[in-house]
Amino acid sequence: MKVKLLDYTPEPERVVAMAARLCYSPVGAEELSERLSDEQVRAMVEKMVALGHASTIEHVSFTFGIEGVSRVLTHQLVRHRIASYDQQSQRYVAEHDFEYITPHTIEEKPEAREKFDALMQRIREAYDELVEMGVPKEDARYVLANATETKILVTMNARSLLHFFNLRCCNRAQWEIREMAYKMLAEVQKVAPTLFKNAGASCVNTGRCPEGAMSCGKFQEMIKLRKE
Repeated sequence: MKVKLLDYTPEPERVVAMAARLCYSPVGAEELSERLSDEQVRAMVEKMVALGHASTIEHVSFTFGIEGVSRVLTHQLVRHRIASYDQQSQRYVAEHDFEYITPHTIEEKPEAREKFDALMQRIREAYDELVEMGVPKEDARYVLANATETKILVTMNARSLLHFFNLRCCNRAQWEIREMAYKMLAEVQKVAPTLFKNAGASCVNTGRCPEGAMSCGKFQEMIKLRKE
């Protein structure tokens, strides 16, 4: 899996601080930005996140290029509504010899891995046969597996990202999207460390687990993981 932060709002934390100050100031945004020191920016961003004044953090966005993930993952990802997505098309891009993602639980069992790989090969052959018979790629793709590797471009604003991390860094999130979420979090922390300092699963971010009886029961482990 490859996750790369391709683009983001310049000086994202200064933009958040500027938006916050604008709410309470008679002067314009440009003048406010010039007046804010780096320390004031940090303090204002910390305050906005702590207070949950989330509209101010909607003004900054982050664009990720993601490769080496399955269609299983992207089916989950697009459930996050406030975002923009562009995905590699199976209608126009031929899937001969497609790559596929193998779950760890299958990899660690030789017999299961053998069955899984054999099925993927048979799907490749069926896809090729259909295309050779003149079936359009857009129809031949119906035989492809959810495991088929794909690539996607994702843009989210900071508010949506924080919510995404709450849900998908959770121990109960599906393993593949959880791995991607942690990689995305590591990327944005490089460019907006204050804004995303406490980002992560709800339990480590808010101190409570929203899963109720379905909780993983590993709160202390999650705290330790965030520190690492």
